[in-house]
Amino acid sequence: MLRNRDFMLFWSGVILSQIGARATVAASLWQVYELTGSIAMTGLVGGAQAVALVTLSPIGGVLADRWDRRRLLQTTQALAMFGALGMAAVTLSGNVQAWHVLAGVLVTTAAATFDQPCRQALVPALVPREVLPAAIALLNPSREVAVLTGPALGGLLIAVDGPGLVYLLDGFTYAALIGVLAAVRVPPLVRNADGPRPSVGADMAEGIRYVRRRPLIWSLCGLDLVLTVFGAYRVLLPAFSDRLDIGPAGYGLLSAAPSLGALLATYSIVRLVTRSRRLGRVLLVSTVTYGLVAIGFAQVSAVAAVLLAALLLGAFDATATTIRHAAVQLETPDELRGRVQSLYQITSRGGPALGDVVIGAAAGLLGPVTALTAGAAIPVLVGAALLTRTNVVREYAGIAVENEAAPVDEAGTGQPTTDATGAVPESVPPSRPPGSTS
Repeated sequence: MLRNRDFMLFWSGVILSQIGARATVAASLWQVYELTGSIAMTGLVGGAQAVALVTLSPIGGVLADRWDRRRLLQTTQALAMFGALGMAAVTLSGNVQAWHVLAGVLVTTAAATFDQPCRQALVPALVPREVLPAAIALLNPSREVAVLTGPALGGLLIAVDGPGLVYLLDGFTYAALIGVLAAVRVPPLVRNADGPRPSVGADMAEGIRYVRRRPLIWSLCGLDLVLTVFGAYRVLLPAFSDRLDIGPAGYGLLSAAPSLGALLATYSIVRLVTRSRRLGRVLLVSTVTYGLVAIGFAQVSAVAAVLLAALLLGAFDATATTIRHAAVQLETPDELRGRVQSLYQITSRGGPALGDVVIGAAAGLLGPVTALTAGAAIPVLVGAALLTRTNVVREYAGIAVENEAAPVDEAGTGQPTTDATGAVPESVPPSRPPGSTS
């Protein structure tokens, strides 16, 4: 996988783009909090993201399955670049208001909503099927390098000359990814349907029907939504930074700590998703542990303890996220990946955005400590309940079982038979846990 030129180019470009995007999210939260002094208003940053995600994701998925995915990515990156530069211009002019920031977040998230299904759908086109979980396990936590670097760099730039510099950085990284995508070679999308192309609405409905027939996928969506909405801590970081009295640079460090935890866990996660036969149980244990750590994160007040809790949050979140993402990819044929990923991102990306609104509003009424403590208890209870009874999530086994079922080559080496591209033939069915629809 690491010798795959196109995957490595794509991987590096995504990390670079995420540096700017994550720095902008951190800067937006900080700027709205500074302008208004209200945690509830700060939560509207996530609200703007949620509106764009929920309304535009299904359309973005349809386009990802209809158009050239690389060209669509380049177009959306260009739109996001203009949005970031607009935020920089109004901030550096000194006339910025909270609604300017929220509008800028809405524009950049709208562009990202279209490109996220493309990003996810491109990965299976760049690597053989048998290493797809490892590619996702590498892409997700290593992308945390950007999430680690972005908020920390954003905090430093805010301390130097305010959020305007952060938005300029974001615009530069979007431009860089446009150039990287021009060099990536992507195989053409193979469509099984014959005859005239269905309407956008029919394509969208087909994706929805597919997800409804896959209990594992919609169960993972629900679990993702529970964890990200009620365990949302990001919106509270400016207030926690005030409580700890660590300033903008400290806020950047606190924002980056979960990503460092995810990065440190990368090697273990890669081994886990390619070798474990009990990934469903691991997913649920990670969900429960994430909630418990989030409760501790809210309760402790020593800087060292808060940073340690943030590291653990990132590690357990990366473990759960990687298992969910790999399972959804393996359950979906290529011609439907854009639509399924667009529906999945409503929960995987819309959940944290909605969580900012929910936890932000709760913090405005109850205070940040009580809000996060009460919210994080919900994924603990849901994850524990799923662990106690048989269900498609708990029984999910992962790629290890699928590889064991793959045909051996003619020489009898025990290695999966592959085609000329190195991919396992499509006749090898994906593993399906008990209770799922075949």
